[in-house]
Amino acid sequence: MNDKVFTKPIKKQFEFDEEVAAVFDDMLARSVPFYKESQKMTEFFALKHLGEGAVLYDLGCSTATMLLNIHRKLQVNAALIGLDNSEAMLAQARKKCEAYGANIEVLNADILNYNYKEADVMISNYTLQFIRPLVREELVQKIASLLKKEGVFLFSEKVISHHSKLNKDLIECYYDFKKEQGYSEYEIMQKREALENVLVPYSEDENIKMALKAGFSHCEVVLRWANFATFIAIK
Repeated sequence: MNDKVFTKPIKKQFEFDEEVAAVFDDMLARSVPFYKESQKMTEFFALKHLGEGAVLYDLGCSTATMLLNIHRKLQVNAALIGLDNSEAMLAQARKKCEAYGANIEVLNADILNYNYKEADVMISNYTLQFIRPLVREELVQKIASLLKKEGVFLFSEKVISHHSKLNKDLIECYYDFKKEQGYSEYEIMQKREALENVLVPYSEDENIKMALKAGFSHCEVVLRWANFATFIAIK
């Protein structure tokens, strides 16, 4: 289905409800520059770190697209587990997993308090930015502690610049991208208002510092377009 969520006046802050879940894949494809390329890069590094009996968690798995992509290419017996607190998203995820006959576990869970197993790979695509900064840093510390040595945390985030003029230009560049995808000026402004104080992005440097402070030995950007970035953090 095509994303038309913001063609009408908003009445609430953004949330991952049934209306959003029904069009979420289209929303991502048209709202995140180079989304497929970012997904493919995340798949590549995840698969490189998944050996026999490995464990992978996708935090904020939404409709399980990433997990399904990894499952298709997986050559070993590994546990793929998706966590999300939106039942509407998980309903879509379960339908997709069933349709493809994929052995993927998707659970309704609070990623902040879930009882994780030791893992080889943790993924978080545009999820951290919806978590309050202090709690966000606690979660990244938990992720680092749960990963095996040389395990990886792959995460994508919207990022900001602390140079005010540059940050304004990056936003304008992004809005031009959204217009090219068919979104109207009205839809863009509606979504921006709905996300106000819900999505709180860090800069590229702040994300890297957060990962290093949490206990990762290395963290860097592997893909960036304007104010969107994909990171890899190595335990």
